[in-house]
Amino acid sequence: MSESAVQIIARGPRAVAETAASALDENVLLEGATYSILEEDEDKGIWRIDAFPTTDEEAEGIEATLSAHEGLTVIMEKLADADWLAMSLSGLPPVEAGRFFVYGAHDQGRVPVNKVNLKIDAGAAFGTGHHGTTVGCLLAFDELLKRESFERVLDVGCGTGVLAIAAAKTGSRVAVGTDIDAPSVRIANENAEINQASARFVHASGLNDRKVRSQGPYDLVFANILAPPLVSLSQDIKEALKLNGVAILSGLLRTQERRVTAAYLSRGFVLERRIHRDAWSALVLRRVG
Repeated sequence: MSESAVQIIARGPRAVAETAASALDENVLLEGATYSILEEDEDKGIWRIDAFPTTDEEAEGIEATLSAHEGLTVIMEKLADADWLAMSLSGLPPVEAGRFFVYGAHDQGRVPVNKVNLKIDAGAAFGTGHHGTTVGCLLAFDELLKRESFERVLDVGCGTGVLAIAAAKTGSRVAVGTDIDAPSVRIANENAEINQASARFVHASGLNDRKVRSQGPYDLVFANILAPPLVSLSQDIKEALKLNGVAILSGLLRTQERRVTAAYLSRGFVLERRIHRDAWSALVLRRVG
């Protein structure tokens, strides 16, 4: 941005905040915007959106989108120069999701011996394991592993690679991750090496990429992205899966469940489970047709 970095904060009732977050997701001009939504005050029913624009245009778009929702109080604050991502993550506690334990270097001494441990440090890639969407995916995967195994796994929009690494460390012979962001692919491959996991990550723009198709069809596909691309990729994800294969989808708000679920039911999937973390949802769907 041309001046100091800014943070945009919006506060209001849950229904209004979730509707505003959906509006951010659906705005094509804000496709790469980074934000979070969480409950700030349970007693008063106040929810909060924190957005971190990277350009002046993005800041204007986010502020205008949030301000259009009556009931939200929107403010913009300047941030001093600092590596806010690294600073915030350095203080995050480890995350337990079923058998999985996600931690950073600062928690090296707290690693349990009876868990599948995933070391994921702060970096320039999305998905440390702390976000509700990632936790939801890991919880869904943990439940599935109690009754079946997955030999071939694909992670679409891999970010730090935590989901494909989790698959590789629980017996998947093939664990492939893809991302359209080259730095994320590099970081994911570094994380696989750190975790001594046989996961492989490739820079690919879609599921029809040769590097993705050559390893399929898959028993399981993770897609922790956003609701609009989840809908648009429904046919591609179906074609990437074996019959009776499973898709674990996240990156969507609870208010977006119906839209995403409908897209997959129309493609021959059945919904097996929903997992909710804060305002976020993870869906487990199985390809039966």
